[in-house]
Amino acid sequence: MELFINNKSGAPIYDQIYNQIKQQIISGALQPDEAMPSIRGLARDLRISVITTKRAYDELEKEGFLYAVPAKGFFVAPKNTELLREENLKKIEEHLTEAVRLSASCGLSREELREMLELLWEG
Repeated sequence: MELFINNKSGAPIYDQIYNQIKQQIISGALQPDEAMPSIRGLARDLRISVITTKRAYDELEKEGFLYAVPAKGFFVAPKNTELLREENLKKIEEHLTEAVRLSASCGLSREELREMLELLWEG
């Protein structure tokens, strides 16, 4: 598992860890039941506080992406297809909202945008 911390991004470090691990789980780069690095080990590797790493893992557990086994650590949770679907729907909605905003800024009509989407859908 590779994580990159960008100190200049302005995003909290725990949020960067959370988002990168979540994306790797959604993409399949991290498999269900795969052991995660220990909280201390990850903190040491990234040269950050253990508290920061724990916060990211706790958020991922709360969202259903990880599960904890006492005295064993954290593991990737089996994929919840409904949760993944919701995540993808959220991304699609964000992209479509941006497309609508851009089309309005350049005077593209709703019908022209619909035609463009249909052409893209057909491949």
